[in-house]
Amino acid sequence: MPLPASAAAAVASHRAAAQVGQLRHGWMTEHFSTTAAWSARASQRQPVRACVAMGANLGDAVGTLASACAWLNELPATTVHAVSGLYRTAPWQTQGPDFFNAVAAVDTRLTAPDLLHALLALELRAGRERPYRYAPRTLDLDLLLFGSACVDSAVLTVPHPRMWQRAFVVVPLAEVAPACVSTQALQAVQGQVIERLPGGWPVEGVTCGPQVG
Repeated sequence: MPLPASAAAAVASHRAAAQVGQLRHGWMTEHFSTTAAWSARASQRQPVRACVAMGANLGDAVGTLASACAWLNELPATTVHAVSGLYRTAPWQTQGPDFFNAVAAVDTRLTAPDLLHALLALELRAGRERPYRYAPRTLDLDLLLFGSACVDSAVLTVPHPRMWQRAFVVVPLAEVAPACVSTQALQAVQGQVIERLPGGWPVEGVTCGPQVG
């Protein structure tokens, strides 16, 4: 005999919660087991300026982005150099609450694959789930640029292949890495609606807003 709809929903919710708990436990195990390896590789490398797009539209989105900045600063051999202002945009190719977006510039000795791995771990730390493409999310971290490197592998493409199509990436990126964003790139997305929120936002110890050079 099938379960009533309310009971079935409760079972599904319990299973989903259990799955998220298992994923978070897996993140903790993976995090502590890989940190030493990252640090060992990083000690042999010169620092690279990388740019990371940050977005969220579930829960306390602004608070999560602020936490993500702190988490980036805690990664091995990585320091947040600057963070753009905070922007609000409509969801990209999907439905749901508005997104809050920013771009962080970091100086890191991690390799590009190690930094990508770290970003995925931070998404999981924030409870990120991927039920379908472009689903609403608690945290989205995309590696946009890794110095002047060009990477094209099965798991990573740098520069990010769709970054120039999105105002919520191009506009804040121009604040923290103006030399990387041309006038033509800004003009290409000027028809997209994007709102820069006034004032600062809670990122302690990090410069927020336009950078020079």
